[in-house]
Amino acid sequence: MTPRPSPANERAARLLLRWTARGWLRPIDAAFADFLRREAPQAPGLLLLGAALASHQLGRGHVCLDLAATLADPAETLAIPPPDPDEPVPGDDGESLDAAHPLAGIALDEWLAALAHPALSDPATAGSPLVLHGTRLYLRRYWQHERFLRQAIADRLHAAADATPVATLRQALDILFPAPAGGQFDWQRMACALAIRSRLAIITGGPGTGKTTTVVRLLALLQALALQAPRAAGDAPAALRIRLAAPTGKAAARLNASIAGAVAQLPLAALGDVDALRAAIPTRVSTLHRLLGSRPDTRALRHHAGDPLPLDVLVIDEASMVDLEMMTAVMAALAPHARLVLLGDRDQLASVEAGAVLGELCADAARGRYTPETARWLAQLGGAPLPETLLDANGAPLDQAVVMLRHSHRFAADSGIGRLAAAVNRGDAVQAQALLDAGGADLGRRRLERHDHPAGWQWLIEGDDDHPGLRAWLDRLRTQRPAPDAPPDDRDAWARAVLAAHARLQLLCVLRHGPWGVSGLNQRLASLLHEARLIPAADGWYAGRPVMVTRNDAALGLMNGDIGVTLPIARALPDGRVADALRIAFADAGSPGGVRWVHPLRLTAVQTVHALTVHKAQGSEFDHAVLVLPPEANPLLTRELIYTAITRARRRFTLLESGPPATLSQAIERRVHRASGLRGAHGGIA
Repeated sequence: MTPRPSPANERAARLLLRWTARGWLRPIDAAFADFLRREAPQAPGLLLLGAALASHQLGRGHVCLDLAATLADPAETLAIPPPDPDEPVPGDDGESLDAAHPLAGIALDEWLAALAHPALSDPATAGSPLVLHGTRLYLRRYWQHERFLRQAIADRLHAAADATPVATLRQALDILFPAPAGGQFDWQRMACALAIRSRLAIITGGPGTGKTTTVVRLLALLQALALQAPRAAGDAPAALRIRLAAPTGKAAARLNASIAGAVAQLPLAALGDVDALRAAIPTRVSTLHRLLGSRPDTRALRHHAGDPLPLDVLVIDEASMVDLEMMTAVMAALAPHARLVLLGDRDQLASVEAGAVLGELCADAARGRYTPETARWLAQLGGAPLPETLLDANGAPLDQAVVMLRHSHRFAADSGIGRLAAAVNRGDAVQAQALLDAGGADLGRRRLERHDHPAGWQWLIEGDDDHPGLRAWLDRLRTQRPAPDAPPDDRDAWARAVLAAHARLQLLCVLRHGPWGVSGLNQRLASLLHEARLIPAADGWYAGRPVMVTRNDAALGLMNGDIGVTLPIARALPDGRVADALRIAFADAGSPGGVRWVHPLRLTAVQTVHALTVHKAQGSEFDHAVLVLPPEANPLLTRELIYTAITRARRRFTLLESGPPATLSQAIERRVHRASGLRGAHGGIA
């Protein structure tokens, strides 16, 4: 006789059916659970529920399902929305779904026992679709990614240290990092010193803390040491093969511009042959997809463990945006001798895909946790001694490779943007509200009762003398357009000017859909700009339409996140008339004139970006960033999102609210916690 299912298994099965019927679980989550049910008809309901929730959590950016956290607070852990009491649910037997604890009656031990299925969740079973590891449930592919990445990081941390004499290193550091004024601790020097002795270096810090400056000096130091290294008679100096990369085209373009300027300011004369050093420090930045050799219609990459990247040093900027799968691919494609340098702000939003790799690796960055051995190493290389508060005899090997830059050069001590970002970062909602209420030259706060009220948007369209609105870049597009017979250089210069003007102001959204999301606000703004006669149409292709590429297009050389502007190119017709031909201009340092021109019909995956999500804005900076808060609290509204939006602004940040001030406070108090086991036991990597 088949044993009767336990009450917990029956409840799990009912929950799975109801959450699927209500549309809270994605179709793919339900399909995954149904696949397992067909493969193992006797699989308990708790196992099927766990499988669906593991898939659900993956879609929310979690690498795994944390069973203990889920049972302790299912609504928060799973972001369960409140049920609609008016929505009929097929098969509803009257059991309430809006209980404070929808998983009540399910014990952790019973759930673990149900999940311990030899064919479906055993790590030792190669074909099992799930892996149960402790109290974490993974989809197998992500368990493999995490296990590989942990080992790859550990291998680099334990690799042999740099053998360059300490005196040589200290002399070079003294050249690159003169004693700072006022006796301030030089975090940038410390970052370089630690990076020299490891094949993995992680440099984190907020906006303006000098991450790019630091890494350029590190590259100069590495190249100077390489070009001065002893070599056999007759052998030419061997420069290191260095590549620079970023997750998106926008982030790559920004790093490309800032790195070129930083290289020009290096004191190379005191390090060796200036021309050789300057030529050996790259200024061209690639996207990670281009670097690894992504191919259309396949997940396979050209470079992997069997065909590693031909480089000695890889620098990845905006590493907070790199998800677990991509970081695993990078590690697999690195030769054992290659150095990896990660740059990024640990407090920004994590990647859209699963994982928060940089945030996890930098979890203890503020505390330092440097061992006495590390302190002695730094003391030998000169500079001020490490602050006592950062020392920890029990610091893990990973901690010795992480440096947090702490002094912002972008925001002055009295900067409203800087103070607001710091308040949000430490979870101080009261201080954040006070700063926004006080306003100032670089902070603004506005209310908008309805998204469809025209008057509420006029300030954004018209702007003022200090803060141009959307009209400014559209006026430049129209008034500075070259004549039909203008040379290509004039068109390129015009496009660069329009692209730069467009990047000065950006509306940022929390949501993608709905009236307060990207879709609704893009439609609303297009209508208002059309009514103001600033654009000729409100939909389709029109002059002045800003677009973002939403899928990599290797044939066009465009990547997900690249932003372009639709421009009318005047053409003289044979009969003497002038007609406009629409072309989209993308900033591209590698193209002639710094612009890549694309015909609209060749773009198959783009969206209008009068407004864009905060996630999509990562890697970008704008003179004026405007964040639109929806009228109600939302699981997407978190401290990391607010901080990321604020730090997109260079000169001014404006909060545009449609709900009560409590919405902002609730967002600041809510943190992103992504389930993962990357750091391993006790916060270290083995």
